[in-house]
Amino acid sequence: MENGHAKNRVAVIGSGNWGSVASRLIASNTAKLPSFHDEVRMWVFEEILPTGKKLSESINQANENCKYLPGIKLGANVIADPDLENAVKDANMLVFVTPHQFVEGICKKLVGKLRPGAEAISLIKGMEIAVEKFSEATIGYKKDKEVATRWAKLFTTPYFLVEDIEGVEFCGTLKNVVAIAAGLVDGLDMGNNTKAAIMRIGLREMRAFSKLLFPSVRDSTFFESCGVADLITTCLGGRNRRVAEAFARNGGKRSFDDLEAEMLHGQKLQGVSTAKEVYEVLTYRGWQELFPLLSTVHEICIGQLPPTSIVEYSEHTPNLSIISDVINDSFGLLKVLKKQTIHES
Repeated sequence: MENGHAKNRVAVIGSGNWGSVASRLIASNTAKLPSFHDEVRMWVFEEILPTGKKLSESINQANENCKYLPGIKLGANVIADPDLENAVKDANMLVFVTPHQFVEGICKKLVGKLRPGAEAISLIKGMEIAVEKFSEATIGYKKDKEVATRWAKLFTTPYFLVEDIEGVEFCGTLKNVVAIAAGLVDGLDMGNNTKAAIMRIGLREMRAFSKLLFPSVRDSTFFESCGVADLITTCLGGRNRRVAEAFARNGGKRSFDDLEAEMLHGQKLQGVSTAKEVYEVLTYRGWQELFPLLSTVHEICIGQLPPTSIVEYSEHTPNLSIISDVINDSFGLLKVLKKQTIHES
């Protein structure tokens, strides 16, 4: 107990490179903050290493994730736990650091297994913090700034608090689709000017798509570290960009699944699965022509279009006045689309 209040207990769900980085950073702070229990349990999706040892056992013995974050000590108070329920049972603060396609399945397993009132946060990836270089993170919150501030105590690097959960989430998700596009440009040796144009158009479509689905999304969020800064970083050096570059250099003849297995050694791409999910939304709502870059990335990923189509899509550039309406006033676009529907019927 601290000043009459129970101490916060943190569990990290995920143990890839970013999950290990997050655990290290969080554990360094829980050890110093009197309002937190020292121990941080990190759920590990169990794997057998080439040595025959279990990954969780290796982490606990060496205090290091030799597969996903070699050479970096995690802290003596980080405990790797391959049992998901056991890892989270005492925690009131859950940190999700897994590929987004696994979150739903994990959450279903946790139904009825958590402490009453447990809170959760979804982290944006970032490797710089592992070696204690300057980095920023963005915490999205709704209404309760006190809760966001409590989360912020776990991260000693500079941060921003942004009251825009949907905006932060969309930035963290859609950037990976744009990074696929940037990687295709690199693989086609189209140069920095073309890549910069793709990134600019990508940011525009990220912003428009987000505001169409959630009118409350704030323009300013896209200029925080979770927005344009993270987009630039991901398009310059992320795994999505790297694998997409290899895909383009192979002329699209090798699938993203094959390249992922060969190049990422167990890590997962976010951009390909996200592009599929975005495309499903665009198709359902009839918005493909309004978002040619997001649509084209998915069509390239599934082999429907060749990699060169990443720039050829500009031949069917969307109505710029409509896109402008989306960016400036998403309600305005909805009215435009409604009028078009009435006219066509």
